[in-house]
Amino acid sequence: MDYPKESLGKLFDDAMAKYPDYNACFFMERAMLFKELREMVHRFATFLQKNGLKKGDRVAINLPNCPQYLAAHLATLLVGGVASGCSPLLSPTELAYQINDSESKFFVTLDAVYAKVLIKILDKVPKLECVITTNISDYMGLSKVIVILGKLLGKIPKGKVIPFSGKKVLDFKEVLETEIDLKKVSINVEKDLALLQYTGGTTGLPKGTELTHANIIANVVQIANWLDSKEEDAGTTNLSAFPLFHLAGLAMSMVTVYTSCAQILIANPRDTDHIIKEMSEKKPRVMVNVPTLYLSIKNNPKAKDIPMDVLKNLEVYISGAAPFPAEAIRDFESSMNAEGKLLELYGMTETSPVLTMNPFYGTKKIGTVGLPMQDTEVRLVDIETGEQVELGKPGEIICKGPHVTRGYYNKPEANAQTIIDGWLHTGDVGVMDEDGYFTIVDRTKDMLIVSGYKVYSVHVEDVMTKHPDIELIAIIGLKDPDRPGSEIVKAVVQLKEGIKPTEAVKNNLKKYASEKLSKYENPRLWEFKEALPLTAVGKVLKRALRDEASKS
Repeated sequence: MDYPKESLGKLFDDAMAKYPDYNACFFMERAMLFKELREMVHRFATFLQKNGLKKGDRVAINLPNCPQYLAAHLATLLVGGVASGCSPLLSPTELAYQINDSESKFFVTLDAVYAKVLIKILDKVPKLECVITTNISDYMGLSKVIVILGKLLGKIPKGKVIPFSGKKVLDFKEVLETEIDLKKVSINVEKDLALLQYTGGTTGLPKGTELTHANIIANVVQIANWLDSKEEDAGTTNLSAFPLFHLAGLAMSMVTVYTSCAQILIANPRDTDHIIKEMSEKKPRVMVNVPTLYLSIKNNPKAKDIPMDVLKNLEVYISGAAPFPAEAIRDFESSMNAEGKLLELYGMTETSPVLTMNPFYGTKKIGTVGLPMQDTEVRLVDIETGEQVELGKPGEIICKGPHVTRGYYNKPEANAQTIIDGWLHTGDVGVMDEDGYFTIVDRTKDMLIVSGYKVYSVHVEDVMTKHPDIELIAIIGLKDPDRPGSEIVKAVVQLKEGIKPTEAVKNNLKKYASEKLSKYENPRLWEFKEALPLTAVGKVLKRALRDEASKS
């Protein structure tokens, strides 16, 4: 494929300029046109330049999904800065680590985060020069603000922003008073970074993944082409509840801008009432979410009131970041009148992020994560020997492609372990069928060894999710005190609403497992929870379950 040669900032700026009077985004009853967003971007970008940003300087963005995030992100790219997303849920220690590790010079955050978290660590982040604060309500629609002020006063997080010696502390609206005067920046798309995106830190401290302009451009164009985005689709609407600080959410946002479409910004993905309302009113063409959120939408009684024309207009539901059991996909498609519309994909921060996806046209194989993206090489190798495995056998996924990272920032040891002979080793275990479709069977760290047998937790979870009583299940391994080197399979279960964790239910699940799974795959331990712990993007947090089990 041919990819644009201009920088990301120029690419997105041209897309915004192309249809100035089309909607760029919707946020809490407010619609913002591309010409309005573009002006915000240009003012913010000028501010960055006037306050010392040089090509390659980091701008950390610590916001939920809101117009301010879009403006700060696009402005950073436009002037050659490196954007680095930060979760607003980070603790003071975690936040200080990420600011220092990324060497961020600018920091954009909520006033509440400034008052409750950032103020505690400002003396511990010496390279940070400028903090820009905002409130989530600043760019809401007037009607929404009135409702919130009238009925939900105090529910919106807010905090007092006080000056801090040695740091510039400014309000976002004050920044947007900057008169536009942009200076041209020369960017080498192959070499210059666009994003320093941090991994989740599930195996130690988070690492800053270096992604160049060329990396992101390649994946944005790959995704847009995969979804057959055409000129006439400009002005349609996409909805993603992934947070923008997570690369899955940011990638969909960038694809949306690139194709001159509007995006519905979801600040609180747990508010499925709001998501359903936005779906019903805005009629999105594309939705992107994690499986748990799709199931929450389906289970919301208000989903039955979504107009049929809205469901017909929705061309595709994209699912990623966590496995979506095949039976749950069929249930979702049936309930939402979406047969054949859900595409499961696979990716990671290091691949910008999409590596494989089920086809938009042609055969969709439920239970698989589809085929490699364009211009991408994917192989499966034996975890221990590194040799390519036979067709149909599980192996670690390794890959090459124009969207694959060159490595982690200042982490030579991690780079040596992860990128070998030009191939990125993902740490995920997959199987490829005779048609080239991939199925993810586990993370290497989540794979269990039971009496010498390999147990793939994703496979066990997929089988057990077919049981009508199970909403979510996580399979973890615990050390077997009687068998050194072997593990005990433990199932942690969230039952469907209305099902009680009685002994009879437990026995029924055990019986089901014994009939459907190999003896060594059968869980020996069972635990029931009202809700499984989830990450910010809706993945089951197995690390927390393992830590909890090891202490009990």
